[in-house]
Amino acid sequence: MTEALTIAVLMGGWSAEREVSLMSGEGVAEALESLGHTVMPVDMDRNVASILAGIQPDVVFNALHGTPGEDGSVQGMLDLMQIPYTHSGMATSVVAIDKVLTKQVLMPHGIPMPGGLIVESESLYTADPMPRPYVLKPANEGSSVGVAIVTEEGNYGSPIGRDTAGPWQEFETLLAEPFIPGRELTTAVIGDEALGVTELVPKSGFYDYDAKYTDGMTDHICPADIPEDIAERCVELALMAHRLLGCRGTSRSDYRWDESRGEAGLYLLEVNTQPGMTPLSLVPEQAKHKGMSYPELVQRIVEEAL
Repeated sequence: MTEALTIAVLMGGWSAEREVSLMSGEGVAEALESLGHTVMPVDMDRNVASILAGIQPDVVFNALHGTPGEDGSVQGMLDLMQIPYTHSGMATSVVAIDKVLTKQVLMPHGIPMPGGLIVESESLYTADPMPRPYVLKPANEGSSVGVAIVTEEGNYGSPIGRDTAGPWQEFETLLAEPFIPGRELTTAVIGDEALGVTELVPKSGFYDYDAKYTDGMTDHICPADIPEDIAERCVELALMAHRLLGCRGTSRSDYRWDESRGEAGLYLLEVNTQPGMTPLSLVPEQAKHKGMSYPELVQRIVEEAL
């Protein structure tokens, strides 16, 4: 273990993922304190720079999720302040939170991702942008915030009703992608090591924000009960994506796998550069399966930042 440090844990903020970030931050702060560090929890507001200047931490543990903690804004501020911080840097964060930019970086290197197009939300009230079933999601939100699956049965109307609740009411533009049937898989990476593959089985519906963060709504099967070649491919793609995007610390790659098509049915959906660190979160769970305790994982993330 490194010597005791003064560590500011940035959490909360004002994104759609505020509550999850607070849970991540509390877990991280507790783990760091148990390791003997001096921990200063910071619920981020607009005065965050002056608060950090007052603390003068050795390192910031970034436990923020969503904007502005995951999109490069906070990373740029910390770069200017010359304070080391956990997880990915500014350029990587800008690219990875934008699903279209992520495709542009990864797909030329042979990483399979669903094709997609940006659509004006207004246009959805007159016609579907592609054959159903398809998925609509904001281009730059995480944690399945604002995701809608539009099916043949017309669960939102055909075309989508103007007064029907959905992400088209919150976002001017959305990313439309073909819906990939099958299973939900995820692989965490720390440094240059992939931790494993977990399958996520929601009790109902799909793996949305509520399913991710409500205890008992999703079964985590770790390690996933999948063929060895699929597990190896998940690990390979996660390491490639981590490296190509320039990720630091931890990242988590999420997949859909249509098992009827074998390896050809595996698609990378997105790469999370600020994966959750709550008790329900997937990175701590995979680390535990590898024999790494939660405090050891948190310590390793700090060491990566330094």
